[in-house]
Amino acid sequence: MNPPLPRPLLGLVLLAFGAFSLWALLQVGYLGIWQGGFATIGGTQITLDLIVACTLLLGYIARDCRTAGRAFWPWLLAVLALGSIGALLYLLWPVRR
Repeated sequence: MNPPLPRPLLGLVLLAFGAFSLWALLQVGYLGIWQGGFATIGGTQITLDLIVACTLLLGYIARDCRTAGRAFWPWLLAVLALGSIGALLYLLWPVRR
């Protein structure tokens, strides 16, 4: 399956967001990111929205993995641990068919 956006643009988003996420991780730690996400009602809404969006993405990834004969479990773990960074990595991962 071709990614929804050109690979160079996805790569740029991954690089910029990955760098920001790493900076945030170094500032507050992994648990601190989650704690911050639930610190206010607005933060909770955004965090829950991220969970819903990643769940939808996992459905897409699972279906695409079945179609392509790829293992789903590594991508499940990547999205659960890294959120949208895991989904971006999936979209950029080379497909051998």
